Amino acid sequence: IENMVPSQLTYSVDSIFIGQFDHFDKNNTNAFYENGAIYTTNKQANEMDLIDDIVHELAHSIEEFAGDVIYADGNIENEFLGKRKILYHFLKSEGYDVNLADFLNLEYDRKFDEFLYKNVGYERLTFLTVGLFASPYGATFLKEYFANGFEHYFVGDREHIKNLSPSVYNKIEELIDYLKGDQ
Repeated sequence: IENMVPSQLTYSVDSIFIGQFDHFDKNNTNAFYENGAIYTTNKQANEMDLIDDIVHELAHSIEEFAGDVIYADGNIENEFLGKRKILYHFLKSEGYDVNLADFLNLEYDRKFDEFLYKNVGYERLTFLTVGLFASPYGATFLKEYFANGFEHYFVGDREHIKNLSPSVYNKIEELIDYLKGDQ
C-alpha cells in the first residue's frame, strides 16, 4: 500500500486492525474507518481484497480532514447525481418501484442501500451500473462513490477511472498535489 498510495494521503491513519469486529455484522460491512484506524476483516478471498479494502477506507480517512477540498466545488456531487439519475431510469424501466428523491439523496440511507443490495441485488446492479460506477457499491451514496473511485484509482485501472469518473479522478490528482504542501 505504501508503494501504491502517496504518503501524504495516509497520515491520518494511525493503525490498521485486521480481524473480526462486531461492527461488521451490525452494519453488513467488511471494513470501516474510525478515529484514525482502519478495521478490516481477516476473511478475504486474497491479498488484493485486503489491500483494496484498506485503500477504500483510506479514502474515508481523507474525507475526514479534506472533505471541504473534495466536495466544496460540487463537481463530484454533480457527477454522482447524474449517474444516480441514469440508474433511477434504468431501474424504473426494469419495473422496479423507485422514487427519484431516493436517488437524489447524497447521504447514507440504510433503506436505499438494502434496496440496492437485497431487492435489486449486486449481480443485477453490476450489469446496470457498468459504465456508470466503478462497482455497484459506488452507487450507494456520495462518500462511497468517492471512496470506490479512490480505491480503483490506486488498486485498479487509473485510466478507467479517468474516463468513468473524471471528477473523482481530477479530485484525487488535486488532493495529491494539495497535500504535498502539508508534509
